[in-house]
Amino acid sequence: MRNTGGQLVLLIVINVAVLGLGAAISGGSFLAPFNLQSMAGQLPEIGFLAIGVMLAMCAGNGGIDLSGIALANLSGVVAAVVAGKFLSSADPSSAYSLAFIIGALLVGLIGGTVNGLLISRLNITPILCTLGTQMLFTGLAVVASDGRAVAVGSPDLLAQIGNGLFLGVPISFLIFIGVAALVAALLKFTPFGLWLMLMGTNPKAATYAGFPRTGVLITTYATSGLLSGLAGIIIAARNVNVKWDYGTSYLLIAILIAVMAGVRPEGGYGRVVCVVLAAIALQLMSSMLNFGGLSNFVRDFAWGALLLTFLAVGRYNVVGFLIPNKSTKLV
Repeated sequence: MRNTGGQLVLLIVINVAVLGLGAAISGGSFLAPFNLQSMAGQLPEIGFLAIGVMLAMCAGNGGIDLSGIALANLSGVVAAVVAGKFLSSADPSSAYSLAFIIGALLVGLIGGTVNGLLISRLNITPILCTLGTQMLFTGLAVVASDGRAVAVGSPDLLAQIGNGLFLGVPISFLIFIGVAALVAALLKFTPFGLWLMLMGTNPKAATYAGFPRTGVLITTYATSGLLSGLAGIIIAARNVNVKWDYGTSYLLIAILIAVMAGVRPEGGYGRVVCVVLAAIALQLMSSMLNFGGLSNFVRDFAWGALLLTFLAVGRYNVVGFLIPNKSTKLV
């Protein structure tokens, strides 16, 4: 039985502890408004990928989406190449930005739907399927860009999405929170959410009950692909160019965030609010390590150690032992 409240409390405690430790290490500058804005602006691109990983895990049967960052890069590259053939990013109108956004979302949706069709129709194991499409998407991005970075520039709309502020909060972070809330509502208040969680909990019972397994899987991976497209938009908006090999460590971090959030690798459970808090905690930890002057190699070691630790915590329900909670929730 999953201790939903305990996981939420644990993540809140982790965030508060990291904020306090970061402030102590930096002499208070860790909590400076500029640094907090910078961290919030960096969070969405990995946060979108982590929610996609959560959805795939919830489907059960070893469900996972390893193609997220590859599809995000492909979305950005294809959208930039196609939009650049017809429009100029230097044009003061929003035409280029809108074309880029629509193109990236379409590529993400198509890529995610391909994953869902392969897994549901051909019964390919999700981890092997998305490993294959990860390499496929990467190869397509290399071909489309000739292996080079593709310039997106700083058209007004994309620049606002990537670097703009609203009431002192990065616009990209507000978009992330809004999309996360929509996904949470989808899981909690629609039949799809119920089907997804019950299918992950007991796939045989779900099949005998007449649940639309194929439709649920396709919708799950298509949504994950759409989130990758959103990540591709944020990446382009923040970096003014896109490249096929951006964010090579993002896959590990996205999986780590999902595991920290208490998502069951076996399927059937996941809460978006916990994924958001876990993503914030990882971003805070990353920035704190930077303040401490540690190298990226040490950071990758720390992420791997954290992943193994939280897998062990989830396996033996340590959270439930430390923070008893009689209530359970699906989402």
